[in-house]
Amino acid sequence: MTPTIDQLLRRRAAETPDKVFLRMKNYEATFAETEKDTDDLACGLLELGVVPGDHVAVLLPNRPESVHVWFALAKIGAIAAPVNTAFRGIGLAHLLNTCRAQVLVVDETLVQPVAEVREALTHLRVAVVVGDAAAAPRLADLHVVAFDAVPVRDGVPPSGGHGPRDQALVLFTSGTTGRSKGCALSHRYIVRHAELLCEHLELRSDDVLFCPFPLFHADAAVFTVAPALVLGATAAISERFSVSGFWDEVRHTQSTVFDFMGSTLAMLHKQPERPDDADNPARLGWGVPLPGFADDFEKRFAVELTELYGLTDAGIVAYNPIGQPRRRQSCGRPVAPFDVRLLDAEGFEVPVGEVGEIAVRSEEPGLLMDGYLAMPEATLAATRDLWLHTGDLARRDPDGFLYFVGRTKDVIRRRGENISAFEVEEVIGAHPDVLEAAAFGVPSDLTEEEVMVAVAPRPGHRVDPADLVTFCAARAARHMVPRYVDVLDALPKTPTEKIEKFRLVESGVTERTWDRDNPRESQ
Repeated sequence: MTPTIDQLLRRRAAETPDKVFLRMKNYEATFAETEKDTDDLACGLLELGVVPGDHVAVLLPNRPESVHVWFALAKIGAIAAPVNTAFRGIGLAHLLNTCRAQVLVVDETLVQPVAEVREALTHLRVAVVVGDAAAAPRLADLHVVAFDAVPVRDGVPPSGGHGPRDQALVLFTSGTTGRSKGCALSHRYIVRHAELLCEHLELRSDDVLFCPFPLFHADAAVFTVAPALVLGATAAISERFSVSGFWDEVRHTQSTVFDFMGSTLAMLHKQPERPDDADNPARLGWGVPLPGFADDFEKRFAVELTELYGLTDAGIVAYNPIGQPRRRQSCGRPVAPFDVRLLDAEGFEVPVGEVGEIAVRSEEPGLLMDGYLAMPEATLAATRDLWLHTGDLARRDPDGFLYFVGRTKDVIRRRGENISAFEVEEVIGAHPDVLEAAAFGVPSDLTEEEVMVAVAPRPGHRVDPADLVTFCAARAARHMVPRYVDVLDALPKTPTEKIEKFRLVESGVTERTWDRDNPRESQ
């Protein structure tokens, strides 16, 4: 039977107690040390009133406490709900309310955004502050506790009575036309997807798995920390992605495997060549998308690159075989135990070579998300006809390899982040000069997309693009702030008054478009 993640940690602590499990900036911890620290923390969280089945929100940058909270909650049968640290305002309040969190673990530098939406938080009663709790802004009537005061030394938490099919983690992913959705993920989802990644990427127990992305992403939590736990290997988690410091950090952590997403490879490839580019310990890089210069990248940095296909809702379901000739532009071939089909709009499978929506089933229980947290209608829509509909389009070749084509979703993909167009429009629409807005993606020279908005001003008002972007920057995550702004007299509409966003996408960036990176007066 598949173990829970806390059972797996206990096993690793017994079998390889002195092996380094977690490596971060100025921090290393063995499996035994992590087991002890999370036992103590679990007992402290129980004393704070956390019980099995509770969701605890986590608003932390990449730091050891992020992993400790996740594992401590797993030990008592509670569920970690890490939140994107860039969220502000109504977007942040929505995420905290969706998981109905009564307890929030928050970094001292992120208390202020929580304080600003305190009145909108309907369930929160306790804030555990990592850092200087006394110096943090006041949080109205919340019970504020310093993180260091929570652990019960030498504590032994009682079993939460949970099993592999119980939830362990909620990861928020952008919606199609609505707010961000929380994918409810079980212990079995996490452990089995980690096992599959280890199998198909041919990972080893002596590997150091490096991830420069946030722990509120599946890449870091499910596909870096969990595989290290499965293998008895080391997870090296960076504070953040740095194009100038990436290879130095890979060398410093002695990382042998890294993951990439979005424009990271393009930014690394555009750096000036150095004599020691190939002098690094990495042997494999995995992720999406794999750019056209992949061969040159591999030669320059002496590393193999491989592309795959996955999403938080279903995990990674297609891999390219390691060590075999690359199939240009393919994101891999579906692997067992997944049944992956390409469907037309009516739900029928399309012929080989034709484009269809990627739909996924699992032949094992628990390998897909259990649903979107507190969003039953969205869950039903995504899982209609007993298929998980991804909203992604692809074609399949005669050998079964998939080739990603595009998205049916109203989601913008910018530098590894999925951005809900609805959430961008919600922020822009709150500007006093804006009548209505449409957000969409346009091609970026760093691969993926840039955020562009088209706005129509309120009658008698004028929209200043620079002021609009400043307004947005104060109220939205940094990756959501538009680069391009078009101010139009009116947005194109259907006869039923729905915005024809496809017309805006077709027009894209024009001479009249205001560019944040090259600002000028809009025409």
